[in-house]
Amino acid sequence: MNRQPLADPTPMVSLTTDPCVHCGFCLPTCASYRVLGTEMDSPRGRIHALKAIEAGELELDATTASHFDSCLGCFACVSACPSGVRYDELIEATRPKLNALELRSPAQRAFRALLFALLPYPQRLRAALTPLRAYAGTPLQRLARWSGLTRLLGPQLEAMDQLLPPLQPEAFRDGLPLVVPAQGERRARVGLVLGCVQRLFDPDVNAATLEVLTANGVEVVIPPAQGCCGAVTHHQGELEQTRELANALIESFRAVVGPGKAAGPEPLDAVVVAASGCGHTLKHYDRLLESDQGAAFASQVRDVHEFLAELGLSDAFQAGLGPLTHSDGQPASADNPVVVAYHDACHMLHGQGISAEPRQLLRAIPHLQLREATEAGVCCGSAGIYNLVQPQEAAALGEIKAADLRGTGAEVVASANIGCTMQLRRHLGDGPRVAHPLQLLAAAQRS
Repeated sequence: MNRQPLADPTPMVSLTTDPCVHCGFCLPTCASYRVLGTEMDSPRGRIHALKAIEAGELELDATTASHFDSCLGCFACVSACPSGVRYDELIEATRPKLNALELRSPAQRAFRALLFALLPYPQRLRAALTPLRAYAGTPLQRLARWSGLTRLLGPQLEAMDQLLPPLQPEAFRDGLPLVVPAQGERRARVGLVLGCVQRLFDPDVNAATLEVLTANGVEVVIPPAQGCCGAVTHHQGELEQTRELANALIESFRAVVGPGKAAGPEPLDAVVVAASGCGHTLKHYDRLLESDQGAAFASQVRDVHEFLAELGLSDAFQAGLGPLTHSDGQPASADNPVVVAYHDACHMLHGQGISAEPRQLLRAIPHLQLREATEAGVCCGSAGIYNLVQPQEAAALGEIKAADLRGTGAEVVASANIGCTMQLRRHLGDGPRVAHPLQLLAAAQRS
């Protein structure tokens, strides 16, 4: 199939030899088709539209663009396609064209500009969230939701409020040392990408990641000046901003690691990340940047579960793992295990092909019973900023996913992507609690 590189935002991808046979295997897996039910909002419908645009039979106007905007970019269709159609490359090459001024309303453009000006910049986001510290997670927020006041803000701002979690003090400062030494004999030396949304909305994940890595003999380098990896903008086709963020992140690591640098001269064995959406973008730096520097950095990136599975949990760490505690405070036992459902984040499962490793790590915890959702490969509706710019479709998908996870009878849902975690917490409500697998491993170590 003859396609333009993802990093080139100008030409439309060529579809003259596309292997799509319109068999329909993608339809049951497609999240947007699941809730909208229209052919144009399915992978094969969009491929048909791309072919028509390329042939001059269809114009890429606002109506046509809306059918591409309805795509979550979950890549489930890629996993399901028997013909090997790389829809992921097609939609990623198309996304930059959807940002043309005439394809979205002024309000849509303003909202996206606000998100892209805040989310990838932790310090800006902290400044914006500071006035909300007395509101988020408090009775005041619950009252605003119960009274319907948040609905007056409009669907997109209401969605932001629905996703807003309690803001921990740790969210407003990083406070992490440049180098965190390994416990016991050092087995590896890695750099840690903190993420932007994750470090603010769920800072315990990075803390747990550090705890588990160092307990397994891993020395961790944390560049203090690091910002966003570019995942938020990458998934929306904002390539220029993505490249700026990617180059800045690489430079933050180069600034502290190497001969004469503060973190020491030794190279890193890997660059690890605990958010799968970030990991997917980091592994694409070679294509995004089209540079030796980008390719070298991308080759080092490992999802933290992937890295730990490759390294292997140390004997001392495994021996120290105890059972988790039930919600009633009782420790799990062989007769009364803690039941955990693992949620497959799309950019982990379909984007990176990682499925077994997180489950392998969770099974190391004593008296933990792992259960599977019926439709594990279907998107939860988070999809980067999708649940903010397409709130109705995202909410419908969130309810479907929540019902599926509740059906497992799990007490805990393990989610390895911050966007999914926030989406699941919203729709699970008072149901199973949601935690990162590394948080569960850290809790088992402490027990």
